[in-house]
Order: sequence, then C-alpha cells, then structure tokens
Amino acid sequence: MKEIDARGLACPQPVILTKKALEESKNVMTIVDNETAKTNLLKLAKKMNCEVAVKDESDGIKISMYRDNIENAKPEEGNLNAEVTTSSGGMVYVFGKDTLGEGSDELGKLLMKGFIYTLTEMDVPPAKIAFLNGGVNLTCEGSESIEDLKTLESKGTEIVSCGTCLNYFEISDKLLIGEVSNMYDIVEVIASGGNTVMI
Repeated sequence: MKEIDARGLACPQPVILTKKALEESKNVMTIVDNETAKTNLLKLAKKMNCEVAVKDESDGIKISMYRDNIENAKPEEGNLNAEVTTSSGGMVYVFGKDTLGEGSDELGKLLMKGFIYTLTEMDVPPAKIAFLNGGVNLTCEGSESIEDLKTLESKGTEIVSCGTCLNYFEISDKLLIGEVSNMYDIVEVIASGGNTVMI
C-alpha cells in the first residue's frame, strides 16, 4: 500500500497527490488533518470507483482507498465533475465575490441578487455554479439569494462552495445550500465545461 502524508497541505494538494497515486497503485492510504480534506478525498474515492475505509486516529485521519482495476476504472456515470455536458448544456458559472461589478458594494449586492434570480428564469439552468473567495457568502446564512439558489438546485444545477474559502472566513457551519468542494474539482469543471462564465 502506498502511503501519502498530506497533513498540513493546502487544498487541493491532498486530492492531487492521492489521484496521482491511485493512477499507479491499487492501494493508497492518505493521512490528513482536517475534515475538509477528508470530505474531498471521499469524493475522489467515489469518483474513481474506489473502496474506501476511514480511521480517525490521534495522529491524523487515515483514508485507505482500493481500486480493483486501474486500467478500466472510470468516474461514476453521471458525475458532473467528470462530465459537465448535461441536459443543462454544460454552462458553468464561477462566483469569486458576493457583489456584481465595481463601484458601490450596496449596488453590487443588489445586482448580484438580480443576476442569480435571473438565472432561475432562464429556459436552460446552469449545469453547475461554483463559489470561491467572497462568493461563498452567497451560499451561507445572511445571503438574500438562498431561495433562488434552492430553485436552481431543484432544476438540476449543482452548487458547490470552496471548502478552503469557507474555512478562511470561518463560515463553514453557516453553509445553507450546495456542497463543499475543493479547488481540484472546481478547476476540473472549469476546464471541461466548455461554457464557463467568471463573475
């Protein structure tokens, strides 16, 4: 079994190191020191069709993954991280802040609320929306766009927020919509989506 010590490494390094190891070895154990890294690795295990075991020990969280067939193992069918060309056309929006445009923050927040609402009225909803940096505030308590984001989610839009960003702003416990993701998955989606809009 190949062992990776990813304690202290920032997102998305634990995921990248583990993914590379799994491309070469059937058995990989990665040690991390936080719940966000654990969640990200469990998503990777699902995506790569791995059997997985988790042990929370005093020296770290040990995540063991096993791939039965390296050559033929494929991402789970229908996983938007692997294939963004969904019925919604593969449109991806990336929000890096919680305001729209430059100038007045008050006006910017109003414009952002209107922008997200308008997405709910489109004939074809986005395939995925990712929130980074200050943009993660839009998916947390206090956001005036939660109901609109719930509407989009109900229409099939996948909504993710950067776990590192949530931790930085200390609002992980205030997340109200979507899932916590990592930079590796977000970059992969941007690269494979074909139709990406950065806000």
